[in-house]
Amino acid sequence: MTKEEKNQVIEKLSEKLAQNEHFYLTDISELTVEDSNRLRGVFHEKGIQIEVVKNTLLKKAMEKVEGKDFSELYDLLTGPTSILFTEVGNEPAKLIKTFRKTYPKPVLKAAYVEECVYIGDNQVDKLIALKSKNELIADIIALLQSPAKNVIGGLQSGGNKLAGILKTLSEK
Repeated sequence: MTKEEKNQVIEKLSEKLAQNEHFYLTDISELTVEDSNRLRGVFHEKGIQIEVVKNTLLKKAMEKVEGKDFSELYDLLTGPTSILFTEVGNEPAKLIKTFRKTYPKPVLKAAYVEECVYIGDNQVDKLIALKSKNELIADIIALLQSPAKNVIGGLQSGGNKLAGILKTLSEK
């Protein structure tokens, strides 16, 4: 790879890192070509981009991004590394856990989700538990609707009781 090609790769990676709020660093080595293609297909269906990267180029790209601190990830850039870019922070973790029910990999090295760094494969369950922006909005809307529903329900049930009492009194 020429120096110019390396600079192009660094530039593309730094643009992706700057634009994406969520990415995962994984190790998918030792998967057969068939299994690797199956994994890529699963990720592609969910809109997750996967790229095998050279650690030195990725580190240079991380250093180039302004406004984000990736320094915690530098020590993890050893051995084979694949990077997953995603719109939904917890989706790759869900797919990794599902895929590992039948295959030994991918192994999570680290994840960068909403400016938080999660290091190690033991973080997969924590990442799965994270709620996406849409899930949080839905929870907030449900919480806001709850008091109104309780008031309306109380008024409706109270009205029925009152009507029943009046009817009973009028019949006597």
